Amino acid sequence: MKKVSDHIAEKLKKDPTFRIRRELIQQKANVARKIIGYRIKHNLSQSQLASEIGVSQQYISKIEEGHFSTLEMVEIVLSRIGYRLKLKVEPIFA
Repeated sequence: MKKVSDHIAEKLKKDPTFRIRRELIQQKANVARKIIGYRIKHNLSQSQLASEIGVSQQYISKIEEGHFSTLEMVEIVLSRIGYRLKLKVEPIFA
């Protein structure tokens, strides 16, 4: 039986777009961790943070799940908790 890490390594070698999708998921997870970490540190619920920022609780929930409707709104949420969003465009096949 293959280990998960072996399967991922194989996919990374065979499918160059897999790496890109994986990196995007990891970046989204990093954004979610920042927001969740902020809420925990400041003892805030999603509703309380949403109220402070001026968005809905459902929107905070979606961002924490990695579902971003617009980069602009993610940038607004992050800036309100002390972070900035940096967008980087790179060629897929260098």
